[in-house]
Amino acid sequence: MKDYEEQVRRHYDSAIFEAELVRLSRDCLLESAITCRHLERHIPAGACVLEIGVGGAYYTELLARRGCRLHLVDISARLLENAVAKLESSGIGVAGATRASATSMAMLETGRFDVALLLGPLYHLCTPEDRQAAVRETRRVLKPGGLLFAAGINRLAYLREHFRRSPEQVLDRREFHERHLLDGNLDPEHAPPIGYAHVTGVEEFRELLRDAFAEIALVGVESFAAPWQDVYARLSQEEQQAWLDLIERTGATPEGRGQADHFLFIGRAV
Repeated sequence: MKDYEEQVRRHYDSAIFEAELVRLSRDCLLESAITCRHLERHIPAGACVLEIGVGGAYYTELLARRGCRLHLVDISARLLENAVAKLESSGIGVAGATRASATSMAMLETGRFDVALLLGPLYHLCTPEDRQAAVRETRRVLKPGGLLFAAGINRLAYLREHFRRSPEQVLDRREFHERHLLDGNLDPEHAPPIGYAHVTGVEEFRELLRDAFAEIALVGVESFAAPWQDVYARLSQEEQQAWLDLIERTGATPEGRGQADHFLFIGRAV
């Protein structure tokens, strides 16, 4: 495990552990709602699923309740333990759980899984080589034709939030911003909530996955609504579903991808 990966592990085990448990259910409602739509649409009940990066176990529980057989991998021992405990307390359980980096999953058999979720690790791997290693490992453990769901963070989302929250710091951060636009990397000094991270662009994200997976879809998850999660939370269920229809439809366009916080790639192993 590299030094920055160890710092990511400590970040999730301590600094943001509690926040991560409720992020998708409380703070990022559009991300979770649109991602769930795609998971439910593409993943059949009973599929053998590898979830790499379990977070607060939001998607873990969704798939387990659909009868999927789940093996969990996470760099954070606390998040992994929480996910296992959450499912066991609901009487569901998991097929297995392993603390490991997405870049090295040698303990898992080649060609074992129908589906892999990579909904977080790619934006905590700060070198191209590590991101490529994670993609290779994920492809290795998937069956031929297996499905991948991979998430990336839009590089412009950091700049938008920096402009909104602390625009007066722009002069002090000129050097960092120039470097950030070139490599997409963040660090705890400049982005303490996420810590060490890599944020990407649409074509860079496509290029990372192109050789191993045939693209089914690449969507901007929140589309035009990214900054207004609180507005969505106040709507009735019927109003929410109507807006989700529009968000999903526009998220498949170049304009929708450009405004989103997160990208979701759905591909089939080749």
